[in-house]
Amino acid sequence: MDRIAFEPKPELWSDLWSALCHQGSVYSAGFAALPWLAGVAGGDDREEALNALALAGAIMAGAGQSHGAGDVRAQHAEAIGNLLAAVNQRLRMPSDRTDYIHLLEAMLGFEGVAGWSEDLAWGLGNEEYEVDCPGCRTGLFIVLGERGFFSTSEDYALSDDDVETRPLLPANPANLDGIGRRLHDIALSDGQHEVAHALTHVFGRATCPDCTTEFSVAGRISADRPAVR
Repeated sequence: MDRIAFEPKPELWSDLWSALCHQGSVYSAGFAALPWLAGVAGGDDREEALNALALAGAIMAGAGQSHGAGDVRAQHAEAIGNLLAAVNQRLRMPSDRTDYIHLLEAMLGFEGVAGWSEDLAWGLGNEEYEVDCPGCRTGLFIVLGERGFFSTSEDYALSDDDVETRPLLPANPANLDGIGRRLHDIALSDGQHEVAHALTHVFGRATCPDCTTEFSVAGRISADRPAVR
C-alpha cells in the first residue's frame, strides 16, 4: 500500500487485490486496509479513488464470509461511512458506463446489500448474466448491451450463424420496487440513461428458448447465487 501511494501503477493495484480479495474471497487483512482505502477514496486523484472504492466495495461484499475478522461493520464503521460518502460523491460526477456500474456495486457493498454487491457489475459490465432456466435447467445467457437484450442457450458470442433467441421483457419503470427501483432511480438522476435502461431488463422477465418457460431475470440471478462461504 505504501508503494501505491508513491507509485500508483495498475499492477500494484492488481497485487493488492490478490492479497486482500482474491477471486471474491476476503481476508482479515482486507478489512484492516479499509481506513487506508477510505483515505485514498477521499483524495483528489480520480483514478486512484475509483481503484480504492472498487476494492473496498469488493471487500465489504464479502463481509458475510467466514473470514475470522469478527464484526467488521462495527469495527470499521468510521471507514465504511467515509467510503460510502466518497462513493456517493463520485456517483454524482460524470463517469463512463463501466466506472459508474462499479461505483454502484461498491455503494451496495458499503451499505451491506447482500448479493447485488457482488453480482451487479459482473453482469452489467460484461453485458450478460449466466443463469439456469427454472423449467428445464438449461444454461442460458441473458444478454444486455450492444448485441441486444435477449436470452439464448447457444454460445452467441462465438457463433457465426444465427442463434435462437427470445427478447427480454423489460420491467415498466413505474412498476419497479425494492432494489430494482432504487438502482434505476439513482442511475436516472445521475444521467446514466443507458444503465437505467439495462436495469429494467435485469429486473424484467426472460423466456427460455428451449422450453418457453418465462421467469424473473433478477430472481434467477439470485437463485443461482452461490451460498455464502
